[in-house]
Amino acid sequence: MQMLFSLVPSRRYCADYAISLSSQIIRLARIGQIERARKLFDQIPQKDIIAWNSIIAGYFQNNQPQEARLLFGKMPERNTVSWNGLISGYVKNGMVSEARKVFDSMPQRNVVSWTSIVRGYVQEGLVSEAESLFMQMPEKNVVSWTVMLGGLIQERRIDEARQLFNTMPVKDVVATTNMIAGYCQEGCLVEARHLFDEMPRRNVISWTAMVSGYAQNGHVDVARKLFEVMPEKNEVSWTAMLTGYTQCGRIREAAEVFKAMPIKSVPACNAMIIGFSQSAEVDEAKRVFDRMREKDSGTWSAMIKCYERNGLELEALKLFASMQREGISADFPSMISILSVCASLATLDHGRQVHARLVKFQFNCDVFVASVLITMYVKCGDLVKAKRVFNRFNPKDIVMWNSIITGYAQHGLAEESLQVFYEMCSTGLAPDGVTFVGVLSACSYTGKVKEGNDIFESMKSKYLVEPSVEHYACMVDLLGRAGLLTEAMNLIKTMPMEADAIIWGSLLGACRMHMNLDMAEIAAKKLVELEPTNAGPYILLSNLYASRGRWADVAGLRSRMRLRNVSKSPGCSWIEVEKSVHMFTGGESVAHPDHMVIVKMLEYLGGLLREAGYCPDGSFVMHDVDEEEKANSLGYHSEKLAVAFGLLKVHQGMPIRVMKNLRVCGDCHSAIKLIAKVTGREIILRDANRFHRFMNGFCSCGDYW
Repeated sequence: MQMLFSLVPSRRYCADYAISLSSQIIRLARIGQIERARKLFDQIPQKDIIAWNSIIAGYFQNNQPQEARLLFGKMPERNTVSWNGLISGYVKNGMVSEARKVFDSMPQRNVVSWTSIVRGYVQEGLVSEAESLFMQMPEKNVVSWTVMLGGLIQERRIDEARQLFNTMPVKDVVATTNMIAGYCQEGCLVEARHLFDEMPRRNVISWTAMVSGYAQNGHVDVARKLFEVMPEKNEVSWTAMLTGYTQCGRIREAAEVFKAMPIKSVPACNAMIIGFSQSAEVDEAKRVFDRMREKDSGTWSAMIKCYERNGLELEALKLFASMQREGISADFPSMISILSVCASLATLDHGRQVHARLVKFQFNCDVFVASVLITMYVKCGDLVKAKRVFNRFNPKDIVMWNSIITGYAQHGLAEESLQVFYEMCSTGLAPDGVTFVGVLSACSYTGKVKEGNDIFESMKSKYLVEPSVEHYACMVDLLGRAGLLTEAMNLIKTMPMEADAIIWGSLLGACRMHMNLDMAEIAAKKLVELEPTNAGPYILLSNLYASRGRWADVAGLRSRMRLRNVSKSPGCSWIEVEKSVHMFTGGESVAHPDHMVIVKMLEYLGGLLREAGYCPDGSFVMHDVDEEEKANSLGYHSEKLAVAFGLLKVHQGMPIRVMKNLRVCGDCHSAIKLIAKVTGREIILRDANRFHRFMNGFCSCGDYW
């Protein structure tokens, strides 16, 4: 008898020791050290069921379901907790079909088993399957009801969610808070507030759900009043209030809330970066970014998007490079932003790199991503790759078709653009307004007046698309480029809406091309009325005056520009070489480190061009100076500087890709054609309107641009 009592403390010690080891296994697994947890498990001489359940749960927690299943198969004994752990582990790893197999084969189920598999279906969006199982449950607890309620809310079936909620035998604070959030999601704020006010007990999550509901539905002032009387606030509460302000553009109030926050969480900082970005306050966004001690992928993505949204593409690229150097994995939004930057800057190497990442993470199967990729390759001048992406994707939506149609148009390939247009129509997909802008632009860029007229007339009669101001702008451009200025003016006069600046700008450009000064003055006057601070009409009209030698009128225009504080956007060109973007501005700027080498290359090219019969066209210099000075000015246009740099740095056999922020001038167009011929290089120039592919002394535009 004495010996029996002496064994009791020993048994209690062994049990406590086993529990302690299981606790350590759980702790190690939770912090990601599953290998150490396994070593500890293997060292236990007599493993109890708690230890087995702990290590299996640890493997599931560390995304190793196969290893967890192997261990489960080796268990000497199992209880219902073991089976439930297997179901829960599969559910957490998104393997609901495997979870269902376990559920169907387990010897005995309890309410936790049923609830776990219902939760799995809800998490995977299979709410109908979840409902079917829920109805079969032999018993339900408040968690079961709440999980099913969440599934209906997730599918935005608010009426059925209300019915289920009213049927619940016990409504705890979690279920009621879920219902409040569901009402708010559907904009039913009156119902949500009624439920909130009737709650016998509220927690910080309930308060936050109601504040967030008001904020997300645009009632930020009501949200603020409720926020101020909250008995306690957490980080989510503060962030909800802050986000409400940023989403409705009230950045000053958002900044006040942000300043008052006791702890500035990562989500709150990210929301402020987005808010400042939307308000074009890039410096403030960067200040928040720089002060953050911790950053997640959303932080980097928000700052990259801020730069991209506000036209600071080079800064976006630099930040993306920094993100990669710090080992931060680019998320989906940041990759989409960088693709847009690559399209804008035509940085093909960066674009290819991002494309490879999208393929690696299998994002390239998304129809939206495919459209962005097509646009990126089109704007980088790689139509072959754009078409390859287009051809690989099925089914294609309207955005994809529009992307490739517009791409062919921008490259002056009207036949291909029209062919794709008719191919799209043959699939039964109806064209939209964007489609017709692309097709009409293709006709405009190549002088296909008849085809353009026919398509324009068919918009309403055949395709039931009402022509908008953008379509009329395309038609004015089409007629104007073809020299049909009177017809273009008549179309403007008979339009069902007022002509905007784009339409008058198209007409003015056509007048400059065909040297019609009288009509140009009318168009310029209209443009100045619509956009008094836009330098474009002044410059075009000034060029026309200069070409006629009317220097007094040129001086008068300049004087008016000074009086109205109108300044001309400087010509700027850039080129990507080995993933670095090099910028050039017009004139003999010494900003670029290789300036002297570039100048020597231009001088060398000048000699070759003169031998080939090139003579600078002084009509593209509006200054009242002698011919020698005009030739010198033309020689340092930004696109020529970029081309010269490309000849120095881009390997033979590779195309030289240059981008310009303005329309390429006629002299540079003529010069680059000859440069391509005398050097035997392919030069691709994207200006503000379209692409020019120079080879063997010819341009893809056929000198019609």
